[in-house]
Amino acid sequence: MKCISCGHPDTRVVDSRPADDFTIRRRRECEGCGRRVTTYERVEKAPLYVVKRDGSLQMFDPARVKASILRACEKRTITMAQVDNMVSLIEKHIHNGSPEQITSQEIGNMVMSVLRDVDEVAYVRYASVYWNIRDIKTFRRELEKMMKKT
Repeated sequence: MKCISCGHPDTRVVDSRPADDFTIRRRRECEGCGRRVTTYERVEKAPLYVVKRDGSLQMFDPARVKASILRACEKRTITMAQVDNMVSLIEKHIHNGSPEQITSQEIGNMVMSVLRDVDEVAYVRYASVYWNIRDIKTFRRELEKMMKKT
């Protein structure tokens, strides 16, 4: 790898360790000037498309999953580490199945599944938006279904 400081064509790897499941962190040292830099290598994943309810396709974006989980967890005692862990679990599940397409309903069900295990109030918040609940009777019926499952 070319040095970003002096342009020397060779750097050597001084240290290498996993940063997460899909990333390797490497410390490199330039053989010309001796400067050290950190690089990250990520596994290149095949593009994954989400089939929306209206039939349109959209690239899968874990940031959107994270944003929806954060909205559901607002003002709850859930840490960012827990949120990141939930997003990682969902991502792993999706990529382990290695489909080229997944429906937004499947992703929504995965989000509800991980939220139910972490915080029931956040789960209910997410579910009320996901199921597009407009009245208290529907909300009560869905809550009763949830109570029967637990």
